[in-house]
Amino acid sequence: MARAMWSGTISFGLLNVPVKLYSAVARRNIALREIRESDSARIKHRRVAEGTDEEVPYENIVKAYELSPGQYVALSKDEMEALAPEKTRAIDVLDFVDIEEIDPMYFNSPYYLGPAESAEKAYSLLAAAMEASGKAAITRFVFRNKEHLAALRASDGTLTLTTMRFADEVVPPSDLDDAIPDKKPKVAKKEREMAEQLIDSLSTKFDPTAYRDEYREQLLALIEQKAEGKEIVAPEAEAPKATKAPDLMAALEESIAAVKGKGDEKAAKPKPKAKAKKAAKKSKAKSTRKSTGSSRSKAKASK
Repeated sequence: MARAMWSGTISFGLLNVPVKLYSAVARRNIALREIRESDSARIKHRRVAEGTDEEVPYENIVKAYELSPGQYVALSKDEMEALAPEKTRAIDVLDFVDIEEIDPMYFNSPYYLGPAESAEKAYSLLAAAMEASGKAAITRFVFRNKEHLAALRASDGTLTLTTMRFADEVVPPSDLDDAIPDKKPKVAKKEREMAEQLIDSLSTKFDPTAYRDEYREQLLALIEQKAEGKEIVAPEAEAPKATKAPDLMAALEESIAAVKGKGDEKAAKPKPKAKAKKAAKKSKAKSTRKSTGSSRSKAKASK
């Protein structure tokens, strides 16, 4: 039985739907400890006052904002609690928007919303209405002592809630100084068409199960091999070289040819069976013609 992380009510207009919040993500991280290489002693991190070896108890630690190096504005726990958002149990709907209008950069963590006891009908009604509209609700709610912006969506009769970043948390490209050049190099029409052709040839329907965490799989395999006492020789990693401007067309043409080659290989796999069937039909027809011819010759000889 899944355990709810939060419970509250979706509120918009005069409609209130009691719901429970569940995580939609299963963390698959591999937990690694820090040890001293020489004797495998565990490394522990302590909270110590700078310049001393004195460990500071958690209750004596307060938050502070650094105005300049070494100059802080300390904020007491009471002051921080006074600023904390009001702990409401409401997911307030602010607006309904087309989900395509939301840039994926604004999305953060996904959750499932399930109906609370005796709220199944109201939950199903809201999910059905939202799914039919194709809209997402922009909401605001307090979770883990922090106010969140979130997108409420419906799919297959299930409501999902994805926390979002506020506008000032997403860095616009204009703030990156010279990282992204203001002047865009001129792109030839033929180069653009070739690039579009390559994109089109690699386009497919999104299937999340087609992608694996290869790093995690390799790390697990490495751990297993080392646990078995096998000697590991790490291969040298070579970074791919950037394609130079004069070679862009050649690289695009080779990429398209390579993709077509893979497609031809896939298409060619069932063909041997078809050829075998045709060959079998031909040989059967030949044998039939031979048998017919021999029977005719025998008939003529008998005459």
